[in-house]
Amino acid sequence: MDAPEHDRLRRMAMRQFGPPHTPGLVTGLDGFVTATVGGLIDDLAGRERIDIVDDFAFPLPVTVTCRLLGVPHEDEPRLHRWVSDIMHSIDYNPETDPKEKLDKGVQARKDLLQCLSELVERSHGRPGDGLLSRLANDDGPDGRMADAEIVATARLFLIAGHETVVNLITNGMLTLLRHPQVLQRLRDEPGLVVPLVEELLRYEPPVHIIPWRTTYSDLTVADTVIPQGSQVMLMLASGSRDPKRFHDPDRFDPDRPDNQHLGFGSGIHLCFGGPLARRETQIALTELVRRLDRPRLVADPPPYRPSPVLRGPIHLDVEQGHG
Repeated sequence: MDAPEHDRLRRMAMRQFGPPHTPGLVTGLDGFVTATVGGLIDDLAGRERIDIVDDFAFPLPVTVTCRLLGVPHEDEPRLHRWVSDIMHSIDYNPETDPKEKLDKGVQARKDLLQCLSELVERSHGRPGDGLLSRLANDDGPDGRMADAEIVATARLFLIAGHETVVNLITNGMLTLLRHPQVLQRLRDEPGLVVPLVEELLRYEPPVHIIPWRTTYSDLTVADTVIPQGSQVMLMLASGSRDPKRFHDPDRFDPDRPDNQHLGFGSGIHLCFGGPLARRETQIALTELVRRLDRPRLVADPPPYRPSPVLRGPIHLDVEQGHG
């Protein structure tokens, strides 16, 4: 969306998601995220081989987002299944994949939309801590958000926020396993995780390209005129490795100063869920390197998703223990 509609909806959503009106929402989830991460890692104990994607990174974001939204516990398994079907259908290839893969994704989108609509409808007049209830009962300066807008916001958290966090955690673990000295530093210095995640967002971001921008007027870049109405592809990952902006940009350096990366985009469309994605990844990587027993990559490079936009392994097999 563009201004002024975008600005209105973002203000209304931010009233319930972050400072100054709701300053503790994301940090208030720390205990739940830590417990969820710990439970997932508990399930990996004693296994010589694990898949960081399927066994850990994939189930984490949807569990956290359900808690954020205030989804009833009994509805969570359905949302897990629908998000999984939608995510798997994104990479659908008609030449190699069964049509059932696409059909399941289409049906999951319909089912998810119906479920979220029902949850929002039931939230009216029943204030609670979940984001759905907060949005459904908030009469702020911009009025109350329409039900369809609340559903769209919730779906954005579940879908857009899922794939990106999965990729960020997986790319982060892959990068740490390729840099064992940094992995050991993180074990010894847990506070390193904050600048480390920022460097991951610069060095190996989950989103490489934003292909759907359009120029409002003629724009001159490097003596080249881009005409009004042109489609513009933002090469975020390339910009974050610009040698004119970052010293030695192809080196992974968690101590990098002034790390103003483009990992969450920029401007008025800066990633809305960025604060939550940061905390999920910080907690996930800290606990993984602390608790996994001498993890080692099975294959490097791992198999990647066939997408020019989203960057992340389909699977990341890791061995642990004596081997």
